[in-house]
Amino acid sequence: MAGILAERRRHLLALKRLRAGAPQVEPLRCPSCTRALSADELARNQRVCPYCGHHFAMPARERLELVLDPKSMRELDANLVSADPLSFPGYREKLADLAAKTRERDAVVCALGRIGGVRVAAAALDTRFLMGSMGAVVGEKLARLIERATKGRLPLVIFAASGGARMQEGIVSLMQMAKTSAALARFDAAGGLFISVLTNPTTGGVTASFASLGDITLAEPGALVGFAGPRVIEQTIGEQLPEGFQSAEFQVEHGFVDAVVPRSRIRSQLIRLLTLHGKGGAEYVER
Repeated sequence: MAGILAERRRHLLALKRLRAGAPQVEPLRCPSCTRALSADELARNQRVCPYCGHHFAMPARERLELVLDPKSMRELDANLVSADPLSFPGYREKLADLAAKTRERDAVVCALGRIGGVRVAAAALDTRFLMGSMGAVVGEKLARLIERATKGRLPLVIFAASGGARMQEGIVSLMQMAKTSAALARFDAAGGLFISVLTNPTTGGVTASFASLGDITLAEPGALVGFAGPRVIEQTIGEQLPEGFQSAEFQVEHGFVDAVVPRSRIRSQLIRLLTLHGKGGAEYVER
């Protein structure tokens, strides 16, 4: 009944705007339940469908602000921008266009901050920027963040969301897989705690490198997690894949992910994990 009333109210408001000559805004439809959703409704619910729980993509900065303590976030390496090592046609123009639209320099935001009072190094990838693909800047910013976490003995939290390595940078993008993995190996040798949170989608070279190296690996409900997509795999092997293949829930059942955590509970879950594994975090003075 509440859903019917809400739908009727939206219809009446649309008619009111039409009579007033206001421009009509096409409502966003949930890809899972197909219900019409307003931008305000999604924003109030942390970009999660209130009817079926579908998790929409979330901008990187918004995601960090969701989990970090208020006013604790200090962004790192914000001025790094991608070059064009292959002189790839249209790449510079695409970067400039995306920077203007997203107000981000590249596909990752890195920061120091606190979660439940515990000092952490944190990062989030942003699918609005070339599908969160990993090029030189993404790899460099993550490597620097991991090195800061190692030096400062800080827990590390990374929210992955990516289509994989960035084809416009060729082998340079593939090198970031080794660079981030090597930095994490040094972090692990120093006894650091890395919590990897996989969001929709986490695929390609990001899955094959840092996203899969967490001491604890969490995932959002319904997130696609894998290397190649299911359609590519089916075309390659010529077989039908199991239902839900590569979903976060499938990955939990098969031991690839430790837990599926809804967005509304991710901050409290991170606080619990950080508390269980010790606070640590010597003060880090940046040079």
